Amino acid sequence: MPFLNDMLADTARRRKDAEALQAETLSADDVVSAHRTDPVGLNSRFRFDVELVANHLRREIIGQNDAVEAVVDMLRIVRADIADPRRPLYTSLLLGPTGVGKTELVRVLARAIHGDADALCRVDMNTLSQEHYAAAISGAPPGYVGSKEGRTILDQEKIEGTSDKPGIVLFDELEKASPEVVLSLLNIFDNGILTTASGERTYSFRNAIIFMTSNLGAEALRREAEVAQNALWRLIPRPGNPRQRAGAIAQKALLGRFPPEFVNRIDHVDVFNWIDRADVDTLIQLELEKLNRRLIRHQARIELAPSLGEHIAREGFDRQFGARSLRRAVRRFVEIPFARHILDEPPPPDGLGRRYAAELRHGSVSFRQVVTEK
Repeated sequence: MPFLNDMLADTARRRKDAEALQAETLSADDVVSAHRTDPVGLNSRFRFDVELVANHLRREIIGQNDAVEAVVDMLRIVRADIADPRRPLYTSLLLGPTGVGKTELVRVLARAIHGDADALCRVDMNTLSQEHYAAAISGAPPGYVGSKEGRTILDQEKIEGTSDKPGIVLFDELEKASPEVVLSLLNIFDNGILTTASGERTYSFRNAIIFMTSNLGAEALRREAEVAQNALWRLIPRPGNPRQRAGAIAQKALLGRFPPEFVNRIDHVDVFNWIDRADVDTLIQLELEKLNRRLIRHQARIELAPSLGEHIAREGFDRQFGARSLRRAVRRFVEIPFARHILDEPPPPDGLGRRYAAELRHGSVSFRQVVTEK
């Protein structure tokens, strides 16, 4: 029975994948109970707690206060149910360097609203770099293979959301798509409807929050940040405040890459900052908490000694690569040594949780079990 065996193996694999994600995924009951309350007298079809979502964003997106608050303001519009019903609920472009939290913000938002960081329709625009890939968004034209089915790479269920929660859509790394692919989004932004080229299928984005990310203008923004930190340059008066100058740089970069009619359909452009050295310790602790959530099924928890935290910050901080560089440092100095430790010294199967102190000794990382006082 090879077919049945394949089905059983596939089911087992899916169950293991779900268990691996369980630590960072909220259960359906948790999401419903968290978003149950509704202000008396508010006649809104949406049911989610804006402040609860905002707290998730503020806790996990570090050093991007302006961008986070802009998203929270957008959520208030959506929650109050006063958005234009003939357009997407909101269209936002997250602009900034790599590794500063643009994509992570959308994932955190999906987890806070729907309970799952993958509860969004994500389109990686870097895979649509050629002209004919526009069919991946709008469907194959009449007469071409697949035109009758009206198939695209879009996930209709995640786009449309539910009756009381918005769908979330992410067009990631927008600038890497071909101009034809980008222009295929115009109707979506304008009236919230996408009809495939064959006319066989229609997608509604009117219950969706649309995000795009881009690295456009990152180098110019980096130079602006360096100038702002230079003591000599601060003595020279310049027009506008730093936020206004960053906005002007972003607008210039956008108009240099996209046509005005496309830029004009974006509701808001949020400019992300470069990761600052002052935020590094917080980012390391955030990565450690993510690791500890994954270690729940091993009934283990890691605590960093200050010396190791400083070492990770020193080795992992790279402004050019942002938080991803710190993530790699945590993997190098914590995850890999700890994996080696528990493989060499497996914890006894007594069901007791264990805390490990991660320490830096003579240039290498070691783990010491911490006895929990009763």
